[in-house]
Amino acid sequence: MSTDTSFSTLGVPTTLVAALAERGITTPTPIQAATLPDALAGRDVLGRGRTGSGKTYAFLLPLVARLSAEPTSRRPGRPRALILAPTRELVGQIEESLAPLARTARLTSRVVYGGVGQGPQVSALRAGVDIVIACPGRLEDLIGQGHLTLDAVQVTILDEADHMADLGFLPAVRRLLDRTPRTGQRMLFSATLDAGIDVLTKRYLSNPVTHQADSALSPVTTMDHHVLHVTAQAHLPVLRDLTAAPGRAIVFTRTKHRAKKLARQLNESGVPAVELHGNLSQNARTRTMTAFHSGAAATLVATDIAARGIHVDDVNLVIHADPPIEHKAYVHRSGRTARAGNTGKVITMMLDEQVRDVRDLTRKAGISPTVTRVDDAHPLLAQLAPGERSFPGGYAAAPEATASGSGRRGGARPSQRSRSGSPAGATSPASGLAGCQLREQRVSVIDTR
Repeated sequence: MSTDTSFSTLGVPTTLVAALAERGITTPTPIQAATLPDALAGRDVLGRGRTGSGKTYAFLLPLVARLSAEPTSRRPGRPRALILAPTRELVGQIEESLAPLARTARLTSRVVYGGVGQGPQVSALRAGVDIVIACPGRLEDLIGQGHLTLDAVQVTILDEADHMADLGFLPAVRRLLDRTPRTGQRMLFSATLDAGIDVLTKRYLSNPVTHQADSALSPVTTMDHHVLHVTAQAHLPVLRDLTAAPGRAIVFTRTKHRAKKLARQLNESGVPAVELHGNLSQNARTRTMTAFHSGAAATLVATDIAARGIHVDDVNLVIHADPPIEHKAYVHRSGRTARAGNTGKVITMMLDEQVRDVRDLTRKAGISPTVTRVDDAHPLLAQLAPGERSFPGGYAAAPEATASGSGRRGGARPSQRSRSGSPAGATSPASGLAGCQLREQRVSVIDTR
């Protein structure tokens, strides 16, 4: 990318450039610089870039530019643009990024996803909106009930297309795309371009321009990758020590049961932690993310539903408590740290029986981690997660625990314990129903809305 490249030189309208500047965004990322000229020209675009590479504005800017250049009266149940995404969290984050651009262009939008009542969504669609940002399941439901049609859609965008394929969404995506006009512009963005994505490209994109930047399978240079070889007995003590250090940490597990168990064990050890997995209701998931964002619980224990689409600033540490099965999952999990030019550390905890699997995993992911045999007294832990360990007590999902706070631990129990202090008891967030339409490793689909 040329050093004099700016949003203006790429063709972004001045009003949108100003809206970006107000958010502190002044320099295009590689994927934005590559795709914006073609997307703004109305061409179909296939873009590949890793999570966190700036794909959202790469499609939002041309979308808003086109709709604002062709003003028309809003019609009930007939949106002019459709954005499909695989998870509720990603839908919400796209809407947040869109909001300042839409206000500038006087456009309206509506999120559509399951797990919540459809009444407000139906009312908004009936009033007429320009842009619908949706999960496929609920959108199909509302179309089937006659609340909207897609025959007026001018621009269709698929975000995280490979993740939608992983979650089994492709049949629904194809049915929805079949309802949009073939003459409209279509943009597909993905971290990887697999066989399933190739099928969508050939069927629905017309002479697409392909751009690749920040490949998801390229190691991120600002990440330090470490493998900690531990015994089964040392696994929890090492994890407890790392998460008791200052800063936010995300701990990944393979199953919902493991996420719940590890969150409970950390809370019982005095480390405030919250869990995120497919058994939580939308309200519980919102409370979890509020606690994590605010610092009330600076450790998030999650299954792979958090590996995509959840953007949290200043995550110091990603810990694979359970090494993932696939190298793509490793890359996407790890992408929760070292975002927006920041540095970060990625730690994989490895038991004796996992040595071969972890070796294969890291090789396929294209990284060469530092492997060290450790226990909870090993000095490397203080290097990986520097700072004084604190054990203020387990996170309790009380109203005051979800309020904004400062510091590493802002949980319900403010007292500090020393590293050798006795742990405090804790409760964990209540479980509920799963998300947009999510499935996890070894777990079947739970919610089809």
